[in-house]
Amino acid sequence: MISPSFALPEDGQRPVLNDEVHARPPVRLAGAQHVAYLAVRHGPGEREAHRQALGRLAQSAGAAVAPGVDHAVVTLGEGLRFKWEGHAEFASYTFFAEGGGDLSPAAVLERAGWPGVAFTLPGEVLVAISIDLRPFAGDTPPPAAFETQSDTVIGGAVSDGRGWAYTDFRIREDGFTRFLVLNREMGLGQAGRIVQRLLEVETYRMMALLAFPVARKAAPEVSAMEAELEAIVERIAGATPEDEARLLDDLTRLAARIEHLQGATRFRFEAAEAYEAIVNRRLAELREVRIPGLSTLGEFLHRRFDPAMATCRSGARRIASLAARVTRASALLRTRVDIAREQQNQKLLEAMNRRGRLQLRLQQAVEGLSVVVITYYGVSLVGVLAKAAKAGGLGWNPDIVMGVAVPVVAAAVFGGVHRLRKALEVKEGGP
Repeated sequence: MISPSFALPEDGQRPVLNDEVHARPPVRLAGAQHVAYLAVRHGPGEREAHRQALGRLAQSAGAAVAPGVDHAVVTLGEGLRFKWEGHAEFASYTFFAEGGGDLSPAAVLERAGWPGVAFTLPGEVLVAISIDLRPFAGDTPPPAAFETQSDTVIGGAVSDGRGWAYTDFRIREDGFTRFLVLNREMGLGQAGRIVQRLLEVETYRMMALLAFPVARKAAPEVSAMEAELEAIVERIAGATPEDEARLLDDLTRLAARIEHLQGATRFRFEAAEAYEAIVNRRLAELREVRIPGLSTLGEFLHRRFDPAMATCRSGARRIASLAARVTRASALLRTRVDIAREQQNQKLLEAMNRRGRLQLRLQQAVEGLSVVVITYYGVSLVGVLAKAAKAGGLGWNPDIVMGVAVPVVAAAVFGGVHRLRKALEVKEGGP
């Protein structure tokens, strides 16, 4: 809460954005601790059900949590704490039980009342981890500190040698992957951070690897569509105008299939990229130092994790490249069709121009005939008038009068027709 003396105008989102850096803090851990952790992957609309599970666990311990929270830490009883975090695709449940001895993760969950809550939750467990945090006063860990039936033991000194972390990354018969952390001189906060980083490395590694089977499943389909596109491009090179419509239909159907595949895989691939970045960052924050004879956690994970993520990135790039190639092929075919259409239009315009010139010549010929015909009838009328005048005693020779009238009438008719054509051209927007 800001002091009332702070009188400057303040953005309403300032407190929320500022407190984000303090979100999801690690639990401070002292002495021996048994940690049981579950990450439950759920659907987009099932997050609220997990918040309600948090409320029920808190209520069973006489505590309460604010509605709509994304993380909370609740004390369930003496020496028993519970941390809940809500994420976009999963919710995590972490139980911390104080004390030494050999306490199984199932016993920790039983003490927390988890079985009464778990079967009401939507989603499925993707990660289950058990971490034993033990104080250790020696300068070097015992050779057989981590017990496992596996041939592979991975471990390293963490926090620049202030502790040691071991695992085999195997899912055991109880369903949990086991880690051992020996705390030589880590403080409360540092021990909590190491435990949280180990949990996040394993959780985000598994979330990132969700894209790996997607990439492997999509690979044959992408290969088939690449071959189909190559065949279409070859057909475009030798296509006739009759083939272009069929080629365009084939390209359209292929583009629709690629778009569907890209839509089905894009989120998973992009999420894997984000999760991979978190895994690498958390591994770096462990600040591991090699224990002679053992691979560090980072070395072991990068041996197989990096190739899997490279496969996912390659799958995403292949799909994006295929979509771009289809777009270019479609543009090439459309350009070809447009050029052919332009050529047809040019031929059509040339044909129209030829018909126009023929019509103009025909019109000029008709105009000439019209002048002759009108002149003939005009001179005939003059002849009739001349004959009438001769009959009236004027003494005109009709033939002479008609001969003289021919050029006069012809000139008058030609001039009239010419002026009429000019007037019509001006009215129609002609020259």
